[in-house]
Amino acid sequence: MWNKLKNVHSSNGWLVLLLFVTGLILFLPSLRGVFADFRTSFKNLHILFGVLFTLLFVSYNPLMKSHWKIIRKFKSKQANLIFIFSISLLWIVSGFILTFERAMSAQWTQVALVIHDLCTWVAVPIIVYHIVIRMKWLRNDRKHQLTEESQGGSSVRIPLSRRSFFKYTFATVLVLVIGPSFYKWLKQLTDDGGMAYNEVLENTKNHSMKPLPVPAIESNPPVGGGLKGNFRVYTVTDIPYYTEENWYFQIDGLVENPILFTWQDFINLKRTVQVSDFHCVTGWSVYSVTYEGILLKDLLKMVNVQPHAKYVKFYSGDGVYTDALSLSQATMNDVMVALFMDGNVIPSQYGGPVRLIVPKMYAYKAVKWLVRIEVVDQPHLGYWQVRGYDTDAWVKN
Repeated sequence: MWNKLKNVHSSNGWLVLLLFVTGLILFLPSLRGVFADFRTSFKNLHILFGVLFTLLFVSYNPLMKSHWKIIRKFKSKQANLIFIFSISLLWIVSGFILTFERAMSAQWTQVALVIHDLCTWVAVPIIVYHIVIRMKWLRNDRKHQLTEESQGGSSVRIPLSRRSFFKYTFATVLVLVIGPSFYKWLKQLTDDGGMAYNEVLENTKNHSMKPLPVPAIESNPPVGGGLKGNFRVYTVTDIPYYTEENWYFQIDGLVENPILFTWQDFINLKRTVQVSDFHCVTGWSVYSVTYEGILLKDLLKMVNVQPHAKYVKFYSGDGVYTDALSLSQATMNDVMVALFMDGNVIPSQYGGPVRLIVPKMYAYKAVKWLVRIEVVDQPHLGYWQVRGYDTDAWVKN
């Protein structure tokens, strides 16, 4: 019985470590570009480790009653068991929802993502600490010290044992390394979106572009009442910054009248205001964002698309990212080349000064730092499609 529990405990530790490593690669924006070619593989590995973790959790349940009897005299161990059991259950349920998020509502996936993140931030440092301080060489060190004391050994006792030193050092490292990231995540979570958005606006460089366009009355104050939620900034390159001198926007390809806009030309175009929700394929959403810009179908009318054209390809100013829509998708009534977000020129961190907005699809289709639209007759696989993502990224209601 005890050997079974030890095996479950050991396997659980290794699976948590593997889940943490693969989850960290998927979570950290700084690693998205580095591991872009393997992102789908890491996601599948993370899900596989989650399935194994679930099976281990299920296999432990018949042993739980006996385990509880063994530790019935140790309140701290009972509390630890309840904590680990609860965290594991929340991890499994939230992970299940995120794995099948396309069959779930956006609200469910948003809540599941928060719970999954919270469990990770709270549990992983504790579990790793728990595993490390019980390493065999630390336990042997402690046993050796106790044996010497019981035999009346004359060795000088070090005020801080190796085991204690390691514990305190490890705890300090956890606080210094994980603490700031946890604080940033918690601050983002508890913010209603307004303060976080304002902070981003203060640090953006796009607002130095001259002249700054004047938002429509519906944009400022935003007719949507202000965005609800928090954006997470994902990039595959460094964020490009523009001035009115180096920014351009062109539409070419299978069109009768290709156009190259300057900043002044572009901000003089007639704009439309709409309120849209923004959904990321990783599970989070921002609701009721007031966008102002030019509908893509109106831009395509300006260039007179040739009859045999079938697709519209989009180029990011980062020089790497591309994506595409079919011509019928591109002419949907809410697909927009946006210039304003809640009454402000879109911050560079969020893809400004100009980005594509495709509300009915996940945001990896909404190309940031949009500088070129090419009309083509062949399908195009975008940056994430060649790495395993769906070509059609419809958001499930």
